[in-house]
Amino acid sequence: QLQLVESGGGSVQQGGSLRLSCAVSESYLEYVVIGWFRQAPGKEREGVSCISGSDGSTYTEDSVMGRFTISRANAMSTVYLQMNNLKPDDTAVYYCAAARTRSIQGLCTTPQKFAAWGQGTQVTVSS
Repeated sequence: QLQLVESGGGSVQQGGSLRLSCAVSESYLEYVVIGWFRQAPGKEREGVSCISGSDGSTYTEDSVMGRFTISRANAMSTVYLQMNNLKPDDTAVYYCAAARTRSIQGLCTTPQKFAAWGQGTQVTVSS
């Protein structure tokens, strides 16, 4: 079972930036998709962005497109989420998660398909 640890959350003002990091317990993960999800109080967990270990393809949810960028480093043992121009609506607990599959198709919108989860990191954006 993969283990994931998030870091980098915090409190920023609207328009600010944060970079979240997800440390994955294994490297050279070809048959895995790593995703960033978020959950705001009273709302369902939603997919933000995902990246494939096999070919580096990515998916980014429409509401953060152009503001958030997912990337990988160290043979997929670290996955980043660069968040720019943050808005109060981005306030949530952010989780990274892993699914052992090669295809990213349709995966990021389905949190139930991810078997391993980190503990989450709080992001708070004030207006």
